Amino acid sequence: MWVKALDLLLDKMKRAGLDFSRVRALSGSGQQHGSVFWRKGASETLKQLDPDQDLNQLLQDSFSVSDCPVWMDSSSTQQCHELQAAAGGALRLAEITGSRAYERFTGNQIAKLRQTRPNEFQDAERISLVSSFAASLFLGDYAAIDFSDGSGMNLLDIRTRTWSKICLEATAPHLDRLLGTPLPSTSVLGPVSSYFVQRYGFSDGCRVVAFTGDNPASLAGMRLQQGDIAVSLGTSDTVFLWLQQPRPALEGHVFCNPVDWQAYMALLCFKNGSLTRERIRNECTEGSWEHFSASLRDTPLGNNGHIGLYFDTMEITPPAVGVHRFDGDDNEVSSLSPQVEVRALVEGQFLSRRLHGERLGYSIIPGTRVLATGGASSNKEILQVLSDVFNAPVYTIDLSNSTCLGAAYRALHGLVAETGVCFFDVVKKAPEPQLIVTPHPTAQEVYDTMLRRFARLEERVLQETRP
Repeated sequence: MWVKALDLLLDKMKRAGLDFSRVRALSGSGQQHGSVFWRKGASETLKQLDPDQDLNQLLQDSFSVSDCPVWMDSSSTQQCHELQAAAGGALRLAEITGSRAYERFTGNQIAKLRQTRPNEFQDAERISLVSSFAASLFLGDYAAIDFSDGSGMNLLDIRTRTWSKICLEATAPHLDRLLGTPLPSTSVLGPVSSYFVQRYGFSDGCRVVAFTGDNPASLAGMRLQQGDIAVSLGTSDTVFLWLQQPRPALEGHVFCNPVDWQAYMALLCFKNGSLTRERIRNECTEGSWEHFSASLRDTPLGNNGHIGLYFDTMEITPPAVGVHRFDGDDNEVSSLSPQVEVRALVEGQFLSRRLHGERLGYSIIPGTRVLATGGASSNKEILQVLSDVFNAPVYTIDLSNSTCLGAAYRALHGLVAETGVCFFDVVKKAPEPQLIVTPHPTAQEVYDTMLRRFARLEERVLQETRP
């Protein structure tokens, strides 16, 4: 399906008159945690592609597994337990690979497939991630897995940037041969395959830069810098962080940074985002965002000590469910006034984002920016609370697809990275984010204290609701 999609896309671009000879370099992003199992002999097929035929026709017999595992498969719980036991526990595994064992992560998917479908596994010559699979098509050879996407496998040691021997041995024998050697995300893998030169008119000087995962590519597209945080306010809220010194934990993920090999990035996902905000809007402000915003304007920073934790569905970070409201003396209460409830929700959401970001190694430094995207980023009052909680200015960025833009930025950077040119010099002419709000003068005093209370109350909720 993916190969056929690429055929259709390139043919459409060719018919539209795109001059492929002008493309100096290309890179891309792939959905994280998916894998592709190449059948023995596929490398020779890749090197001898006939430009008169579609890729789909040429490669239809090149895969030992037809239904490749993707991030939606969560059936590898047993393999997660086995990997964590081999590594010395969930936290030790997180310290090595950046994350505790997750069912969707590629290492655990490989372990399950080896155990349940041994014949298909034995027939595999190479295992790619979705990103390195797509790069392989353009390269005409097996492309290396880059450090950043490789961090989402539960197999890469994020500090040495090599495969963890402990994790490989717990997953499958001789797995390093199937995965190949990982490379920096800025690596130029080689020239584009002659297939694309002859079929589409690419220049034979066009370079293929290592592809990466969709989340790392999004960080590049948003041009996050040291100290920055990006918050996507959608159905789920997703937080991207630039880290210098990571502190992997049982929650969230730490990846190698895709634009600076000495740095890291973190990713946190919170299920209870816009849908929870919409529920409180409907219940407390008669379905009106204007009244919702007015409630935020009319209530004080810190909400007179009231704090709320709103988990309409089982949360990812932290693993909790239910609505929990507290007064200024930390007593749990059954209800709050509508205005206070609105602020308790929004403050609680952003206190949670900050708390769990700091636990992964994030810190607010001079020059820190909060970059907001997603539907709720159009609400200035919500962004004002975000700015106050993080004590940093909030900017918005108008990107329809930060992952694709990040891939293009990375292709350009790959051409000059070996000369020492940094990523931000390459993209310095890109449009700047728009400043929307700055924190109130008293915000730091209010929320530094409130954050400590929030952490205690969250732990209390976890203890009380833990099975």
